[in-house]
Amino acid sequence: MSKTVVNGLLALAACYTLLPVSWLLIAATKNHRDLFATSGFAFGDVDLVANLRHLFAFDDGIYLRWLGNSVLYSVVGSAASSLICVATGYAFDKYDFKGKEKLFALVLGGVLVPSTVIQLPMYLLATKAGVVDTYWALLLPALVNPFGVYLARVFSEGYVPDEVLEAARVDGAGELRTFARIGLPMLAPGFMTIFLFSFTASWNNFFGALVMLNDDRLYPVNLGLFMWNSVTQQQPEYYALVITGSLVAVLPLIAVFVCLQRFWRSGLTAGAVK
Repeated sequence: MSKTVVNGLLALAACYTLLPVSWLLIAATKNHRDLFATSGFAFGDVDLVANLRHLFAFDDGIYLRWLGNSVLYSVVGSAASSLICVATGYAFDKYDFKGKEKLFALVLGGVLVPSTVIQLPMYLLATKAGVVDTYWALLLPALVNPFGVYLARVFSEGYVPDEVLEAARVDGAGELRTFARIGLPMLAPGFMTIFLFSFTASWNNFFGALVMLNDDRLYPVNLGLFMWNSVTQQQPEYYALVITGSLVAVLPLIAVFVCLQRFWRSGLTAGAVK
């Protein structure tokens, strides 16, 4: 009986999650007339290829540029952020220094601060640094990830035995070489898990881009779609662009989760009782 209840709840949760995506997939196949003339979950004349061609050719292919910007912000920023988090968490776990736990508590305090609260101070700092309306305006803030540092310390405690590091030091390896050759490979599941979280956050970072960017050629895809959606009342032809663009924007996240989910699952058990 309990299994039936649990499976039923999981099925309801799956339906609730997939319902908007299903509507988006169906709506992206419709032409402009069927988009308003048919029910939301009813297929019209399938016109997905024409919608994609129109999307990628519109305004000299600005959507492809937005998509490339999102890939740049998410992949480069997340990779650099994950490496910094892994190195920092490794240091917090394996080294003893004065004020370590107090400093780590300060890092954990950063997890409690909502990102929207610090957008104005970050904008003022970016203005002073002269990086507003540049790629650096989104890449530099992405390097700081307090939650990633916490996860990296947990991964380091669960995956990197102190005995292995001591053996490397006895063999004459320096601290940097020990981390690069031993610690970092052992922390690969943790690195990929932090990368997955960072990638998702960067890909969905709408408010930061809205505050920092004015040049539409620097927009990530979510901000570009928002700008298109804001003019749909005056120009209804943008509806098809927004819907098809939203479907395309979801695909990279799905691909990343499918490719990296095995690292995520293994990372969730780090530090568990064996």
